Amino acid sequence: MEISCAYLYIISRYGYPPPVQDTIAHIKEMAELGFSALELEAIGKKNIEYLFENKEVVKDALTQYSCSVPVFCVVLPRLGADLAEGEQAECLGLFEMGCQTARFFGAKGVLDNGPLLPLDYPSDMPVMRHYSGAQVSGLHLPISLNWDTYWNKLTKTYRSACAIAAKYGLDYHLHPCEGCLTATTDSFLYFSQAVNAPNLMFNLDTSNQFLVRDNLSLSLIRLKDRISYIHISDNSGQKTEHLPPGKGQIDWDAFFSVLKEISYKGRIAIDVGGSETVIENIEKAYHESVSWLNKRIEYYLEPA
Repeated sequence: MEISCAYLYIISRYGYPPPVQDTIAHIKEMAELGFSALELEAIGKKNIEYLFENKEVVKDALTQYSCSVPVFCVVLPRLGADLAEGEQAECLGLFEMGCQTARFFGAKGVLDNGPLLPLDYPSDMPVMRHYSGAQVSGLHLPISLNWDTYWNKLTKTYRSACAIAAKYGLDYHLHPCEGCLTATTDSFLYFSQAVNAPNLMFNLDTSNQFLVRDNLSLSLIRLKDRISYIHISDNSGQKTEHLPPGKGQIDWDAFFSVLKEISYKGRIAIDVGGSETVIENIEKAYHESVSWLNKRIEYYLEPA
């Protein structure tokens, strides 16, 4: 099983969002770290347009460093917002641009966070990897919110996005995190049933799921047909953090035993770091995580 390098490695080194114009240098860094499969990420309108316009140069760099991009991240926090028709069309147009770029790179899927909670967000609120409970605790639901109307519009939007992804032969992975509507197994199942698109997938993130007390083993069993991409990192259970596996409280023997039980054939990415996680040497953390993960893949998942 080929291990991927999640884009959190680059985010850990250069902040969020990292400079998109340095994408070639980022590819080189991840390749020199020892990865041949890696994530790239287009965060918002300008970055999506930049990578689309420079996709040939980026693909040349991927070829030069013998790298592939199995999953391409297309980050559009406003995709699930209650937008006017024209703004929604623009958002879906940017999503399609991201899908075109993903297909050009040879990706099998695109990934974004789940839809944000329908709150009144300040117009100057920065785009973040995820919004913590503290960051959204002072925000309120719009007085005009009609849940049925909102829900029908939201699921229709994501049905359209899934259809766009399918047009390019891509799965659409939703990443669970604090502050989104699909932060747990139950919430994703509820949402996916309403969207009713076969290519809508769940990007299981072990750290984020553990933090919200989602049973990882049960999540794997319940979502085995909806999971083909896993982010691996550890967590203490006390706060948002992405620790090297084995440095937190996750029961990894149970996790990998269930992966074996469900005959998991998807991909796994090392997703360690971030500004919320204190790691003195990020390169060492990734090397050690790969070694740790390879041993478990060999023991649990590789045929004898």
